[in-house]
Amino acid sequence: MERLKWIIPAIVALLILGADAFFVVDETKQVVITQFGKPVGEPIREAGLYFKVPLIQKANFFEKRILKWDGNPTQIPTKDKKYIWVDATARWRIKDPLLFLKRVGNITTAMSRLDGIIDSVVRDHVANSLLVELVRSEGWENAGKSLLESGLEDYRILELINTRASDEPTIIKKGREKITREMLADAAKLVPEMGIELLDIRIKRINYVESVQKKVFERMISERKRIAAQYRSEGEGEKAIILGRMEKELARIRSEAFRKSQKIRGEADAEATRIYAEAYSRDPEFYDFYRSLQVYSNFENPNGIFVFSTETEAFRYLQGGNLTP
Repeated sequence: MERLKWIIPAIVALLILGADAFFVVDETKQVVITQFGKPVGEPIREAGLYFKVPLIQKANFFEKRILKWDGNPTQIPTKDKKYIWVDATARWRIKDPLLFLKRVGNITTAMSRLDGIIDSVVRDHVANSLLVELVRSEGWENAGKSLLESGLEDYRILELINTRASDEPTIIKKGREKITREMLADAAKLVPEMGIELLDIRIKRINYVESVQKKVFERMISERKRIAAQYRSEGEGEKAIILGRMEKELARIRSEAFRKSQKIRGEADAEATRIYAEAYSRDPEFYDFYRSLQVYSNFENPNGIFVFSTETEAFRYLQGGNLTP
């Protein structure tokens, strides 16, 4: 029993020391061993099971994966004196964990250091760029020409919206892509001393400050109203052209129809005259008698009174005249 009193604590102590002596590094981590706070040996970058001196040495784990930095939206004036909110983001990673441990120590401190570096670089480049350069990419003019050549009318509206007051199109010499690449190049020079590699800087969002946002919206509305009025005017002109063509075609059709109707009516009258002449030539006396009967049948007229003499030619057949057999 006396021996067990010593053996059991010894076994427990060995287990504790053994557990502290071995550590596992997975694929997403890298480790720097420190002894009494000072780095020992080279950083461990490969995954596996490793050994260190228990209680004396410490394994400091660092991320091997790409990390994300998000800045706070910042109000910055552009080169053309337009105040905007700029929201930027960046991607970085710990390239040298040993240097990172010496100069920075942990992720929280690194983020704080990146805040100052990236915010400063973003502010400088935004202040030295025009607003139109920050919201568009270079080379858009060539893409716009290709769209026009392909017959896409929507680009024409965008071109009108992005036209200056002098009606001269805005020429983009440097766009957002080039500006962000310059931001990355300038900021990347300042982080290697911390064991950090800056991979990318992007502008997530750009927006006007509230004081000028209303004016911008009003300008956009008026611009679109102007474009709508222009399209309405063009539509009215096209409508007038179509109506003119329609009236001209309608007049032509009516004229042609009238000419044909007159021709048919003339031919019919000629045929009727021929038939009348042929009938009259066969028996003129009977034809006169027939015509007289037609006159008698048409005497009734509620709107007027006819007064004839009994000796009139119309009553010749009523006075006892005989038809020639």
